[in-house]
Amino acid sequence: MSSEYNALLIGGRGNIGAGLRTYLPRLDERYRIVSVDLPGAKDKATAPDAQRELVDLDIARDPAALSDLIAGFDLVVYLARKGNLAEMNQMTDVVFEAVLAQTKLPMVVASSSVHAVDGLYNFYEEGGVYWTMADRDFAAIDPWPERIAATAPAHVTNDYGREKEYAEQWVKRMAAKGHGAIAARWGGINERNAVAEVSERGYFSVWCHQEDAARFVHACYQSHLNGRLPSGAHYFVISDNTYNIFDMETPRREIGYEPVHNAETFY
Repeated sequence: MSSEYNALLIGGRGNIGAGLRTYLPRLDERYRIVSVDLPGAKDKATAPDAQRELVDLDIARDPAALSDLIAGFDLVVYLARKGNLAEMNQMTDVVFEAVLAQTKLPMVVASSSVHAVDGLYNFYEEGGVYWTMADRDFAAIDPWPERIAATAPAHVTNDYGREKEYAEQWVKRMAAKGHGAIAARWGGINERNAVAEVSERGYFSVWCHQEDAARFVHACYQSHLNGRLPSGAHYFVISDNTYNIFDMETPRREIGYEPVHNAETFY
């Protein structure tokens, strides 16, 4: 392994990748980040110090080129999305097969989402506890619902959740083969780190600042380097929000994830 942390972001010009390219090098200057995206993809990174080594490649059309590109990287973060469920799952196969084709495999952080467990909570079910929470009527909630365990299996309600469940299954397969892989159940991440002006119900509960997303990836990678990574796990990745509904103690204990932002500072 080189003295640099060579990271490849697959789909790194979007909201999450833009944040990783900005905040990972701020957390540790050893990160050298390359982002591979579809030709013409909009780059959402705005910070002057965001790393901008960008590669144009349609990985679904040229898996061999992706496999060649991955060679030499220590960390791969899979963020890209495309098309319908079948197309998305096919691209996920391409990514993991390209990783497995390497002589020396990088660690993988694959994108899942809090929406992988949409069947366990619903901010849109009128009259339910999560509806009340989304209305910010916190005094009316008694008792507070138990936080959704990090270990909870996927409870999907739509194709978006199914594509995330599929990525989680690949992560478990990687772990079964003895390789390092984690599924990140990303919360709500946007390019401006906005909270209050986002219209999505309950967003303040699932919001994640871009810096905290980077802190999560860094914690995963450091755990991998130190031989402590619980490969195959999936964790919720949100900020340290006061009205959080997810188990954050497990990633804190297992990989040392310490988010530093709180959505309530925007209210």
